[in-house]
Amino acid sequence: MADAFDKVQFVTIEEDNHLQRIDNYLVSKMKGVPKSKIYRILRKGEVRVNKKRAKPDYKLQINDYLRIPPVKIDDTPTQQLNVNSLAYINDAIIYEDDRLLVINKPSGMAVHGGSGLSYGLIEALRALRPNTSYLELVHRLDRDTSGCIVLAKKRSALRHLHEQLRDKKMDKTYHALVAGHWPEKRSKVSAGLQKNQLQSGERMVFADENGKHSETRFSVIGYYPHASLLEAKPITGRTHQIRVHCQFAGHAIANDSKYGDEAFTKYIKNLGCKRLFLHAKSIEFIHPASEKLVKFEAPYDKHLAHLIKALESSK
Repeated sequence: MADAFDKVQFVTIEEDNHLQRIDNYLVSKMKGVPKSKIYRILRKGEVRVNKKRAKPDYKLQINDYLRIPPVKIDDTPTQQLNVNSLAYINDAIIYEDDRLLVINKPSGMAVHGGSGLSYGLIEALRALRPNTSYLELVHRLDRDTSGCIVLAKKRSALRHLHEQLRDKKMDKTYHALVAGHWPEKRSKVSAGLQKNQLQSGERMVFADENGKHSETRFSVIGYYPHASLLEAKPITGRTHQIRVHCQFAGHAIANDSKYGDEAFTKYIKNLGCKRLFLHAKSIEFIHPASEKLVKFEAPYDKHLAHLIKALESSK
C-alpha cells in the first residue's frame, strides 16, 4: 500500500461522482494519504481537471478527465490490522450487496481511525475489500456502542440513504439496560443537548434548555432486579443522545463511563459484563436500488447475552 499512489493516475469521472467536490473525491480515492498532502497537491496545481488547475471546492462533472500526480506516503493504517481483527469484522457482516454493507459493529471499535487509534471499522473493511473502489460510512455509532451500522459501496447509494436520514425515514432501534425501574408511562424524553469540551480535552454532552432540540422515544422490554431493559428510538440524531437522555431521566445506562451511575456500574460488572449496554438492535430503510423497505437486525454479543441470562436467573 505504501507505493499505491507512486504513479500518475488518469481518471474519467462517472455518474456516481457527479457534483462531488474534488477535495472530497480525492480524500475518498486516495485512502491512507494525509489530507494535508491532498490539499497541497491541489493548491500547487498538480491535480488537473481537463488539463486545467482546479480549486478544492470544484464540483466534478460527468466525463471530467483528471490527472492525479504521484504521491509518496510512508505507511497506511491497514498495515497495522492483524488477521484476527479482519476475521472478526468479516464474521460481523450481516448483509452485503453491490450497494450496501450492514455490519454488527463490535463494542470498543471506533468507526474510523484517529485520536490515537491506528484503525477503525472503515479501515478494516477497506482492507477486507481491497477491490471495492468506494466504501463510506452512512452514519456513525459511538466507539462503545455495538450493533447495526450501514456503509455505502456507491456514492449514489450514500446520497439516497443520507436523504432518508435527513427526512427521518430511516428507523433505528436501540436496546439499553438502565439503572432502576423505568416508568412504563414514560415513553418520551425531550431535552435540549449542549456539547462541551472539558479541560482534559474529553468531549461531553449535557442536557440544557438552551441546547439543540433532541427527542428519544422509549418503551420497556423487561424489568430485572435493579434494572430495566429498554427499546430506544432516537427521533433526532445528536451526539450521545440516548446516553444523556437516560441519565437526564434518572436511569443511567449500564457501564456508561461518561454518564453512568457508579453503584449500578459496580453491580453490573459483578455480574460479569464490563462493556456499555447500548446496542443498535435494528435498522430499517428504503433500499437504494430496489426501493423496497428492508430491515436488518443485529444479535447481542456474548457479553450482553450472558448479562441478560444472569439477570433473568436473579429474578
